[in-house]
Amino acid sequence: MNGHYIGLMSGTSMDAVDAVLVEFSSGVPTLRAHHGQSIPTELRARLLAVNHGENTTVARIGELDARMGRLFAETVQALLRESGMAARDIRAIGSHGQTIYHCPDGDTPTSVQIGDPNLIAELTGITTVADFRRRDIAAGGQGAPLVPAFHQAVFRAAHEDRVVANIGGIANITVLPRAEDQAVRGFDTGPGNALMDYWIKTHRGEDLDEDGCWAATGQAHAALLEMLLDDAYFSRQPPKSTGREYFHPAWLNTALSRLASSIAPADVQATLCELTAVTLTEAINEHAPVTQRVLICGGGAYNKTLMTRLASLLAPRPVESTIAFSIPPEWVEGLAFAWLARQTLLGLPGNIPSVTGARRAVVLGGIYSKQ
Repeated sequence: MNGHYIGLMSGTSMDAVDAVLVEFSSGVPTLRAHHGQSIPTELRARLLAVNHGENTTVARIGELDARMGRLFAETVQALLRESGMAARDIRAIGSHGQTIYHCPDGDTPTSVQIGDPNLIAELTGITTVADFRRRDIAAGGQGAPLVPAFHQAVFRAAHEDRVVANIGGIANITVLPRAEDQAVRGFDTGPGNALMDYWIKTHRGEDLDEDGCWAATGQAHAALLEMLLDDAYFSRQPPKSTGREYFHPAWLNTALSRLASSIAPADVQATLCELTAVTLTEAINEHAPVTQRVLICGGGAYNKTLMTRLASLLAPRPVESTIAFSIPPEWVEGLAFAWLARQTLLGLPGNIPSVTGARRAVVLGGIYSKQ
């Protein structure tokens, strides 16, 4: 089912809604246009509060669901204006939604994404596919990560073993063996940018550490790093997935409170950057030791300090942004959900059981018709 699709992504950093216009020809995706729309400060603060476990009500969740749905629709409309396309030219929207709770383990596994797809379909006049994660969970999986199926379709190569590392608020890897008879694997490795974003917002009032410049002024604190790395999540075997519900500010602040002396804020930022670099590297070394190339996508690809550390820790394997393969790193996930929407409309699976732990491959998401 070739044609134009739109992918919508709002990740764990909760800083913006990303929309990409993708053309599929013979199943190959081509990025035609993109648009990013910031999440209003007040709305982002409320989303973060819910995600960090603040008490709330069903009424407030319903309000946030509707507001995010409208914001997603506005982002699509802006993308259409900028690209010169009309709603009738788009086959479908694939909307990841905004995760406010992800708990795939325990007695009642679940994952909740808001951003009402009914509103998106109604306001844009475009069929919308959404709620991708819960079908995988129903099939016994983690519901995440889902992007590895897209990584496999686009980045797998017959001549070398690769890993794609996506560094958003949470970091994850996709292991892409060159041999077709070897399974694709992937999992969340731990914090990506989320804790670094929180720390710089708290101490400098900035939304992110541009280029990792603040982290570069500090020194990683050995005792704090060791304490953080001692968390049981890092030694758990995949399949596994996580989110802000686990790696939240209280997780960091609890560790800081256990230290006998205070640490300079810049040194904490440097430690958090090192935590992301080390946990990604250890995951690759343990689960993909024959990797020959590491591709980086997500906002972390623009953190120069983080990229320098990854290049050093993973040497001699080359570490490079997905821009080297003509896909800007910040738009990879949006492309993935456009691809997943197409899979759903074709009645094809969108999950990889060897990644999520699901019993079988399943068609993901619900379809909300434009009619």
